[in-house]
Amino acid sequence: MTSTALKEPVRENSPGAARELRRRPGRIRRIGLPYLLLLPALLLPALLLELLVHLVPMVIGIVMSFKELTQLYIRDWGSAPWSGLGNYKVSVDFDAPVGEALLHSFFVTVGFTLLSVGLCWLIGTAAAVFMQDTFRGRGLLRALFLVPYALPVYAAVITWVFMFQHDNGLVNHVLHDQLHLTDKPSFWLIGDNSFYALLVVSVWKGWPFAFLIVTAGLQNIPKELYEAAALDGAGVWQQIRRITLPSLRPVNQVLILVLFLWTFNDFNTPYVLFGRSAPEAADLISVHIYQASFVTWNFGTGSAMSVLLLLFLLVVTGVYLLFTSRGRRAADV
Repeated sequence: MTSTALKEPVRENSPGAARELRRRPGRIRRIGLPYLLLLPALLLPALLLELLVHLVPMVIGIVMSFKELTQLYIRDWGSAPWSGLGNYKVSVDFDAPVGEALLHSFFVTVGFTLLSVGLCWLIGTAAAVFMQDTFRGRGLLRALFLVPYALPVYAAVITWVFMFQHDNGLVNHVLHDQLHLTDKPSFWLIGDNSFYALLVVSVWKGWPFAFLIVTAGLQNIPKELYEAAALDGAGVWQQIRRITLPSLRPVNQVLILVLFLWTFNDFNTPYVLFGRSAPEAADLISVHIYQASFVTWNFGTGSAMSVLLLLFLLVVTGVYLLFTSRGRRAADV
């Protein structure tokens, strides 16, 4: 007759368990202490820079929006009288000239942003899908695609200014002199054509960023999915519709939001392209706020417009994130 010896469980008050409990906090403290000591050095400079670069000017701009700050108080803007909500009332009074001009600029900016973001995403996605196949010269072509994004904004836009010149510009030379698509050379930097000129420059400058982000997202899609779809008889368009676009949904959600915010707030492109006074057809809200502040010298009204723009972008971003998060949860279910 054999007997089995049952091992007694190690109790917490045993000497081995007590040593293990004493050793574990010491180990955690020893490993985490260096990172704890690095926190002040890492966080304090970042917080100070964030305060100086973003938060402090934002707070000053909000304060300025409640003041009658004109050129008479530039030397001592703190002594400008308070106007309360007066600047906001002037900005949203759409029957008055100031509010009517701001509303027109807002609609121009919305239309321009939707077209620019849509074309940037479409061209960037098409180029990224095309560049997935291996062929000779693919690396060189990728580098050429990223040139507009890598160039400084001022150098790139000034080049387009010369190309859009009426008499000796490259655009009119190609469209009118060589292709004979127009009856006479067009004015691209004034009038209604200025909107299309601004849209072309914005898309040319922005689509390489979409191409770069979508290319990175395509690397995470397993090639086995495409191989299985091809074996099942799915064509190229069906693979893009059923595999590529659903797999890129999280990437596209972030990409579209970033492109929207960048394009809606873009100031450098219209300012370099048209100067201080943009044409009415290309009067983006960023340039309009600049003119309201630094051309008419009414910094209070310009600050109120900036705060209204900030609130609008916050609301749009919040609604967009809400709907995309609901769509993501519904897709996961």
